[in-house]
Amino acid sequence: MAQELISPSTLIIIATLLAAASGAPLLVPRLVSASCGQMLAILLMLAASSAGVAGALLTLASERCEIFELAWTLPFGPTGIGIDSLSAWFLLPIFLVSGCAALYARSYWHADHHPTNVRKMTFFFGLMVASMSGVVLARDGISFLFAWEIMALAAYFLVTTEDEKREVNEAGTLYMITTHTGTLGLFALFPLLNLMTGSWLFPAAGSVAASPPLATAIFLTALFGFGMKAGIMPLHIWLPSAHANAPSHVSAAMSGVILKVGVYGLIRTLSFFHAVPLWWGAVVLILGVVSGVVGVVFAIGQHDLKRLLAYHSIENIGIIYMGLGVALIGQAAGSAAMVMLGMAGALLHVLNHATFKALLFLGAGSVIHATGTREIDLMGGVARRLPYTALLFGVGAVAICGLPPLNGFVSELMIYLGFFHGIQGEGVAAASVVLAAPALALVGGLAVACFVKVYGIVFLGAARTETHAARHEAGWQMLLPMTILALLCAFVGLAPSLVGTVLQRAALSALQLPVAAAGTNLSALIPLPMVSILGFALLLLLGLLAIWYRRRLAASPLGETVTWGCGYQRPAARMQYSASSFAERLTGLYAFLLKPHTHPPGIAAGIFPVGTRFQSHVPEAVLELVYIPSLERLYKRFIPIRNLQNGILQQYVLYILITLVALFLSDYL
Repeated sequence: MAQELISPSTLIIIATLLAAASGAPLLVPRLVSASCGQMLAILLMLAASSAGVAGALLTLASERCEIFELAWTLPFGPTGIGIDSLSAWFLLPIFLVSGCAALYARSYWHADHHPTNVRKMTFFFGLMVASMSGVVLARDGISFLFAWEIMALAAYFLVTTEDEKREVNEAGTLYMITTHTGTLGLFALFPLLNLMTGSWLFPAAGSVAASPPLATAIFLTALFGFGMKAGIMPLHIWLPSAHANAPSHVSAAMSGVILKVGVYGLIRTLSFFHAVPLWWGAVVLILGVVSGVVGVVFAIGQHDLKRLLAYHSIENIGIIYMGLGVALIGQAAGSAAMVMLGMAGALLHVLNHATFKALLFLGAGSVIHATGTREIDLMGGVARRLPYTALLFGVGAVAICGLPPLNGFVSELMIYLGFFHGIQGEGVAAASVVLAAPALALVGGLAVACFVKVYGIVFLGAARTETHAARHEAGWQMLLPMTILALLCAFVGLAPSLVGTVLQRAALSALQLPVAAAGTNLSALIPLPMVSILGFALLLLLGLLAIWYRRRLAASPLGETVTWGCGYQRPAARMQYSASSFAERLTGLYAFLLKPHTHPPGIAAGIFPVGTRFQSHVPEAVLELVYIPSLERLYKRFIPIRNLQNGILQQYVLYILITLVALFLSDYL
């Protein structure tokens, strides 16, 4: 009886309710002050995070699958909620990142410093976390859409926390338009699924044939609706501005978690089908390659620290889609190794990206909190005043680049091995993945170049302006969540064997393995213990090099000078590399994609010419050069139709009459 009271499903439902109620104390300002209400909300969110993570881990450890049906009188039939290994895997980052972000907010967005919007932000943050959990728990199309819409609206109010700023409102409006455009795809998806299965309840895994044309329509609508939420290119247009303008801990939750809800929706939909056609996997793989390469290229050209991190989210969603594409191709080709490695790599990268991207956004928030700007070119020398933030941000930078011994390396290694197994095959399956492995390698190399730029310009060198020089290190309420996330990056990277078993269970519940090789074991496909050994050996080598360097430094004469002196008699901060100058070679190489805008300086004549400036920036090319011009042309074409809406009541009554007559005639005929 005691075990039933603390079952995994009970813990997760309690966590969802606690998250939804966490912001309620701030809704009664006459009874609870903003500061006390924020503290109570944080405690409730931490309790929700602990219960949710515990419930998800227990589900993964026990392989339990629980489905609950609620019979109600609504016309859509019974509704269902449930939890299995796939749901539990996605619940881990939802509750983990939300707990870290909530604690971070106590110092970063303290109620005493933000009295006008802390109540709104805290309430909708808890509601967003609860709705994300509801999406993952839903087992029918109607409850899924209810939770999905609550999540979308809550995220909108979080993005527009500082709604007194024009750019914030524009970002929120763009987000609202695109998220509801994606929801239109889901409004088509679930009725189509109902036509195939005869019920709004989700079908069992692998129970629906993928060959009928209706299945293709379901796949395409899922790819559109969930791809818009996940931020896959070219459906990513809302993501850079929303992540850049939201508070940093909200950006951490949105980038680390809410994008993954879109990934979950696509994987859950694909899990319904068996015998998927090869072109499904090829389409997903191509989208992943495009998003990975183009996303990191756009990141290199950014000057805004948070916008740069947002483009890296697009890149990493592309990596997840690469793994998913490999798994689908393997399922079509009958390769159990490709299915297991691709899906395991994609799911592990879901968790990995949630941890290191949340760490990077929280680190960026600490830098912005200390410098008062998001512009990389106005920063510099931050590591001197923020040594702990610099260290933790460096951990996230190494992890996102896919370098050992951190977690990003492990998930990308699985996807690489999935590519190699596909290349060893024959026919179309081998040809479809032959270019994906070099693309993933290119993504990793460009990511390293980008974060060398970011870390060198922001944390090293000297402060570029006195106004935006770093003033103070973050407090413990900001550093502790960052430390937890950094330790998780190291844990998964150094001990992947400890997550291999539960990862395999989640992968098996996501896609059906070929029948002839249903017993394929992840440990037989990738030497996870050897990854740990090499990781610890690399750490030991780095430690020995650090000790040697410190001893040599202590034995050498020390002098003090300005960083980046470069031999000049009067060195200045303006002699340092800027974001544009560092990335100029790469942005020039990919100018056909980036379409950079440059404003060259005008050199004045005379013996003593006046000062001049050089400016350059990379636009959101897809939005500004494709979508907006297309919508403007479409708007002009439909201007005559707007004359039908002229405000004359008699004409509106006539429209209704004509419609009724047309309906009667259609029934008669």
